[in-house]
Amino acid sequence: MISQFFVLSQRGDNIVFRDYRGDVQKGSAEIFFRKVKFWKEDGKEEAPPVFNLDGVNYFHVKVVGLLFVATTRINLSPSLALELLQRIARVIKDYLGLLSEESLRKNFVLVYELLDEVIDFGYVQTTSTEVLKSYVFNEPIVVDAARMPPLGPAALFMQGNKRMPGTAVTKSVVAHEPGGRKREEIFVDIIEKISVTFSSSGYVLTSEIDGTIQMKSYLTGNPEIRLALNDDYTLEEVGYQVMVPPDGEFPVMNYRITQEFKPPFSINALIEEAGSLKAEVILKIRAEFPSSITANTILVEMPLPTCTTRVNFDMEHGIAGQTADFKESQRRLEWNLKKIVGGSEHTLRAKLNFSQEFHGNITKEAGPVSMTFTIPMYNPSRLQVKYLQIAKKTKSSNPYRWVRYVTQANSYVARI
Repeated sequence: MISQFFVLSQRGDNIVFRDYRGDVQKGSAEIFFRKVKFWKEDGKEEAPPVFNLDGVNYFHVKVVGLLFVATTRINLSPSLALELLQRIARVIKDYLGLLSEESLRKNFVLVYELLDEVIDFGYVQTTSTEVLKSYVFNEPIVVDAARMPPLGPAALFMQGNKRMPGTAVTKSVVAHEPGGRKREEIFVDIIEKISVTFSSSGYVLTSEIDGTIQMKSYLTGNPEIRLALNDDYTLEEVGYQVMVPPDGEFPVMNYRITQEFKPPFSINALIEEAGSLKAEVILKIRAEFPSSITANTILVEMPLPTCTTRVNFDMEHGIAGQTADFKESQRRLEWNLKKIVGGSEHTLRAKLNFSQEFHGNITKEAGPVSMTFTIPMYNPSRLQVKYLQIAKKTKSSNPYRWVRYVTQANSYVARI
């Protein structure tokens, strides 16, 4: 049972607010945002998803830059509340197509109608888009996805050699195409987040893949579909599944792979003293995937000794979108690369200046090196969609099927 639900922008503006029970003060949204923005408790600078303040429990999740928040005075299960917030965000996205501050403001009547059907006097009634279609009749005001920031190559869907931009999944599941028709199509996302730890000599110590298969359906009549995966996986592992997809976005399955796989990047890091008050860092990364694939939004970070006062960088020439910076307040080196083509190798040299001499092992004062990235149309598990059969198919209507593979770093760390 929740008392209030509200959505805040990154600036703290109250976009949506619904008070279900009247037992929590009206200024709770402002109190919450001020507490989260200036959080300094437990030695952390970021507020946890659940906390108590003056007898009120606050639950929040961040979705595309928006804060979805619920309050209550009772001892509510945190996992239940956080799952509810995620599902509310998903339902709103299904109806609006695009979840953003602009789309919420333009569709506030529809959003409040959805909230009144999802929650009644603080009690959850349903979070199913399919069920809500029988009770919610307002049409969404479509926000042009082209005005949103570009998502890059990771947003592309594929069907054979055909390509579909990622903005295709920003359509509402209830709105129709111009002319009153609805385009029959279904989108499949295979997203893998990998965790790898390298030793100081470059050997893999631990590795695992956390994957999820998600779908977003724009099929009318909820036809039965069959999803089959490649022969590398047996039926009891993943095999193929038969399902009746609801309207909108939904998870098909989650999986974890702990078997050995080839990491997409190798990392080599070295730090050596170069005098009484100086040291040199050499970072080298190599893309271990085919040259036909390109990784983007790469960030390499490395904590430096606390006595570091200045860093001079020596970067390779001719690489567009490459930057290096020393975050003095956090004593951290940051190396950004806009994109890396498979098979290529890149090196960064950094000369460090210290305020005092070292009397121990400098490698214990620096590192480990961490890395984040996104690699579209690549997955290290080799999991592939073999076929996607849709029961409802006629000569005049053959639904489109789009598949996208994305690999991201969950914890990619190299010791020094």
